[in-house]
Amino acid sequence: MKFRRGHAEDPEVNLIPLIDVLLVVLIFLAVSTTYSRFAQLQIELPSADPNQAAARPQEIQVGISADGRFALGRTVVPVSDSATLTDLLRAAAAKLNDPVVVINADAQAPHQSVITVMEAARNAGLSRLSFATQHRTNGRP
Repeated sequence: MKFRRGHAEDPEVNLIPLIDVLLVVLIFLAVSTTYSRFAQLQIELPSADPNQAAARPQEIQVGISADGRFALGRTVVPVSDSATLTDLLRAAAAKLNDPVVVINADAQAPHQSVITVMEAARNAGLSRLSFATQHRTNGRP
């Protein structure tokens, strides 16, 4: 008797259940993980007394009107170029220790006027600049 040998079928691995299980594990890990911004760093944040007023740095207020005129402090100054403004800022900073130049520019002030103040501050050796803004309420200033 001759027995016929059947065709040897290659074993087939069904990957769909494996993928389903891996996706469930991945979802489980994503849901159960707690996210921390500084998990690797042990940081002890400084504390502050909310009743104590913060010490404000010494400031030089520079105002720029909508038509490009300048005011240093509360005095309107006739400035035609950055060199004049540099001298005025140096004189104002002479009595202060590491002052901050606060630029109060009108929303419609020319961009060049703001750049002139920034250039004058840089030339005067004043590296700390700040821009004053106001809070918007209901889409209006």
